[in-house]
Amino acid sequence: MWDSIIECVPNISEGRRREVVEDVAAAVAGPGRQVIDLSLDPDHNRSVITIVGEPDGLAEGVLSLVRRAVERIDLREHHGEHPRMGAVDVIPFIPVRGATMDDCVRLSRTVGKRIAEEIDLPVYLYERSATNAARRNLATIRKGEFEGFATKIALPEWEPDFGPKEIHPSAGVVAVGAREFLIAYNINLATSDLTVAKEIASAVRSSSGGLRYVKALGFPLAEKGIVQVSMNLTNFKKTPILRVFDLVKREAERRGVLVAGSEIVGTLPRQALYDVASAALQIKGFSSQLVLEERIESALR
Repeated sequence: MWDSIIECVPNISEGRRREVVEDVAAAVAGPGRQVIDLSLDPDHNRSVITIVGEPDGLAEGVLSLVRRAVERIDLREHHGEHPRMGAVDVIPFIPVRGATMDDCVRLSRTVGKRIAEEIDLPVYLYERSATNAARRNLATIRKGEFEGFATKIALPEWEPDFGPKEIHPSAGVVAVGAREFLIAYNINLATSDLTVAKEIASAVRSSSGGLRYVKALGFPLAEKGIVQVSMNLTNFKKTPILRVFDLVKREAERRGVLVAGSEIVGTLPRQALYDVASAALQIKGFSSQLVLEERIESALR
């Protein structure tokens, strides 16, 4: 097994053509990395590919993924609910074991530079990797999306960190960075009223006075005839999933709407689910060592 493990979670702008997503994910194959999850969302027309590996192997796998995505995805023909600016929209690196955030920052900058040089894509560094404080927030970089980026990239303050000063005609631009674990968490509402989802998203997200470490938007899920509060939870330890769910549920009930279910996009740390169990069941002295598999793993180390 690898001495150090880093997670990488590329988000690609395709969630309807499974054969394309699987082809892009298959390009990762090689030593020192492994795809462990594919999550497709046809309404958002977006997929999340979860890869783990050691730094050198992971870098090669991610570069292969970007090459294949640029070949297979044309944003001029792409439509979906989720904001996007690139065929590969964002590439975050997250330390898992035996690696530090500084290791991930260095890796993200190396990979970003190679994407620019080898694939000719404009690259923006974000989160912990940002060289400009104004670019730390991914939403700020993405503002204007693919359709508006041709104008945006020409502005001096939006010159890419690496690569050409014009967008790729079909693949746009890409953000590459390092960050802590992020949980992509969506809650579906039993209504087709988009205003309700947008109001609840505003009540929940940090930027408009809601919960800290929560980013939220309201989207329609046209095929299902309902709406969704789509969220990124950037610190599940300080703002647990259950607190987010409870607030969305209360805000929905205030508007006479029921929660129709929720979903995790990609993967999440098991501690996040343990925190839900501890809070919801009010188990006295809860510990991961109450879980049989955890106890077995500890005994066999």
